[in-house]
Amino acid sequence: MPTDYVYDKSEINWILTDNSREELRKKVVLKFLSEPGGYWKDGVKHVTHFRYFVEKLEDGRRIFLVRPTFLNKGIDFQVWVERFDGISDKKPSHKHIFNDLRLKKKENSQDFPKLIQMIDDVWNCQEPDAVLKTFDKNAFRQGFPVEMVLKILKWLFIEQDITYWNYDGRQMLRMAIAEETKQPLVARASGKINTYSS
Repeated sequence: MPTDYVYDKSEINWILTDNSREELRKKVVLKFLSEPGGYWKDGVKHVTHFRYFVEKLEDGRRIFLVRPTFLNKGIDFQVWVERFDGISDKKPSHKHIFNDLRLKKKENSQDFPKLIQMIDDVWNCQEPDAVLKTFDKNAFRQGFPVEMVLKILKWLFIEQDITYWNYDGRQMLRMAIAEETKQPLVARASGKINTYSS
């Protein structure tokens, strides 16, 4: 059987908003289920490959999702940022976010609780752009732009809801942020108030 394959690449602009984690998860899964599958043609395997542009940053860079992934199977995706390090497109990790938050806390401990509150708001499915409207953009000069952090987290939270829905979903990452920054987060999802601190 032939082993050659080629990628059929597609780029899609996609804006996703909702104030319910259930609806966000459902919309993402349905979007991915609409993707055409791979196929064979003239003895060559064609692998369908998708890049979804989902967020735009003030500086013009975009955040995008990549499918399929190669370490995870099924409905999973990777979150990437154009010129993440100023040069190359890269996939930010949880460790990148944790390190950046620790840097910001060290730089400006007075305004850091406001940043944590914004993360909490995004965790509660508010849109990053709406959350940022009342925030002083000059509060943190070190590390990644706050806008980038919130927009990355929006999609990492969604990814966790898809992958770990039957466990803690997005709560796993949220609790890890609280632990890594030694800063409690207060959740208001589903009408409940739960305070987590390490």
